[in-house]
Amino acid sequence: MDLQNQSFIGFILLGLSEKPNHRMPLFSFFMGAYVICIMGNVLILLLISTQSQLHTPMYFLLGNLSFVEICLTSITVPRALYSLLSQDLSISFHGCFIQLFLFHMVGNMDNFLLAIMAFDRYAAICQPLHYTTIMSKRTCITLLTSSWILVNLNATLFTVMTSTLPYCGRVIHHFFCDIPAMFSLSCINTSAHQMVVFIEGSIMLMGPMYFILGSYVLIIRAVLKLSTFTSRRQTFCTCSSHLSVVLLFYSSVIFMYCHPGSLFSAAYDGVISVVYSIITPMLNPFIYTLRNKEVKNAVKKVIQWSKVDGRSRS
Repeated sequence: MDLQNQSFIGFILLGLSEKPNHRMPLFSFFMGAYVICIMGNVLILLLISTQSQLHTPMYFLLGNLSFVEICLTSITVPRALYSLLSQDLSISFHGCFIQLFLFHMVGNMDNFLLAIMAFDRYAAICQPLHYTTIMSKRTCITLLTSSWILVNLNATLFTVMTSTLPYCGRVIHHFFCDIPAMFSLSCINTSAHQMVVFIEGSIMLMGPMYFILGSYVLIIRAVLKLSTFTSRRQTFCTCSSHLSVVLLFYSSVIFMYCHPGSLFSAAYDGVISVVYSIITPMLNPFIYTLRNKEVKNAVKKVIQWSKVDGRSRS
């Protein structure tokens, strides 16, 4: 089939592999990861909304992170599943750039949320007497609202800049519409556009990342001043879940967007994008559940309540 001579106006998303025998294994992987991601993050949201001991700024932010992770995977995975199952690889022009806009908006919000959560940990550990004042409900809502405005503006800039390019090719070697893949299809030299994306993207990515690093430098200094090893260990354990998510998220995103365009293949970029767009959102609930005593206690409480409720009904 000649993909370039289709009559529709749009693009072709080739996905991660063009081999027919890879279609069902990929479908099984995407479906399994998506279901686990949705179930895990919905569980986190239910726990935070129903368990009073989790009604704190830290878990309010974690609930927002879970919501963002659900949105992030839902922007790309259902479309990829449809393509793998139906073998319909086409996506309309407008659908492609709506997907690009939503992905970069929600993906950048993930980044900003991790920075806000680092600020929350700094306030809790370095300013414990003023924590409730610093991380008030008004402060949390202000930080979240400001972040949503910034990521919307950034995603709008990227989408307008990318959608106005002239395209000679229509075959995208990716499973969703992303900026590097779109630039490779343009008829013109996109060096200037790539520079704008690099500078703007670096500010949006590195700004929160450096803020997180600075927060943890201050946190580590405060932890080292504690008198006993046990207190240092207990205090640092409160940050371990957040640190694990930060390392997983930033390592994959930096590899994806901060390497020279000619260094790796489209297949490599596709695999790396799976890590930060599917694997990381899928693992986050497990990281926070398995490494967080309060969340584990909330899960046990819900399970015990379910058993008691089941016995009373029987």
